[in-house]
Amino acid sequence: MYAFTYERPTSEADALRLAQAGARPLAGGQTLLASMKLRLAAPEQIVDLGAVPELKGIRRDGDALVIGAMTRHCDVAESAEARAAIPALAALAGGIGDKQVRARGTIGGSVANNDPAADYPAALLALGATVHTTARAIAADDFFQGLFATALEEGELITAVRFPIAAKAAYVKFAQPASLFALIGVFVAQTAQGVRVAVTGGGNGVFRHQAMEKALDARFAPEAIAGVPTEEAGMSSDLHASSAYRAHLVGVMAQRAVARALA
Repeated sequence: MYAFTYERPTSEADALRLAQAGARPLAGGQTLLASMKLRLAAPEQIVDLGAVPELKGIRRDGDALVIGAMTRHCDVAESAEARAAIPALAALAGGIGDKQVRARGTIGGSVANNDPAADYPAALLALGATVHTTARAIAADDFFQGLFATALEEGELITAVRFPIAAKAAYVKFAQPASLFALIGVFVAQTAQGVRVAVTGGGNGVFRHQAMEKALDARFAPEAIAGVPTEEAGMSSDLHASSAYRAHLVGVMAQRAVARALA
């Protein structure tokens, strides 16, 4: 490690002031601390958001579920409110990493980091969620902008994520055994605006599968997307899986997700 200044504010206002002055936000630290140890990141000042009570909590708000940015994965997984409103979201949180990761990682940190194989971005995109920040509200369709890239600006902090409650939803992933990141993960949701299908783990970032959405709007059944192809060209290829295999997995995981949503 190296020398840096550590701040732990107890109010959102103080956290925002420090972030706007250039301090690097620290949520669960699952990515930032590892990056600092490898000298891939070297912030001079860190603002730990863990002591800001306004950023935590899960609540039902009409036809939506609102989750504070500093709410841990394990809290979402174990929340009776989340399980009742969007069971698929609670199940997704329960499948992130291992117990240690779920006990430290936060939804806001995951969303802000936008790892191309992370689980939460698929939930946000499929459910048509809204990311609330200290400055504005950003639709999930506009928030995720590619490999580790988001619409967040310097000094802007995520405060909460608002998830509309879907009629039916499910998430299924084919996990890399060591990290439990998704080689391919597919979140399917039947929403008031139609079916939305989001894929993570496939390429440079989460994306919607519009061909599958169209097919499932016509008939919400696994068989409806059995013949819907996924382009191999945009898929990643590495030591874990080839681009062709990932493209194939999209179809398999999507059909399983639809079947689970109907169960």
